Amino acid sequence: MRDRTKLLLIGVAATAAAALPAIAQASADDDRAEVPATGTDLERGSEAAIAHLGGGRVTGSEVGDEESYYEIEVTLEDGRQVDVQLDESFDVVGSENDGAETDD
Repeated sequence: MRDRTKLLLIGVAATAAAALPAIAQASADDDRAEVPATGTDLERGSEAAIAHLGGGRVTGSEVGDEESYYEIEVTLEDGRQVDVQLDESFDVVGSENDGAETDD
């Protein structure tokens, strides 16, 4: 009985060890929660995004976006939402309007 228990434990340990990389990757993807811009970064990003669009109000932000350093979400007066992509210097590098991407 002891040999069987040892073999079972070794099998379970080997299976768990083989699964760890996949579990870690899935966890890393889930941990990539959006981090909002705050303080001066939010102020500067908001000013740049609103100036680029000619108006609107900031309704969201993200630092470390997959498309740029900052993403500022602006809701325009007509209700459309535009994501303005900014680099680290708060220069506009693109924008996304209703799912259509443009490089401004």
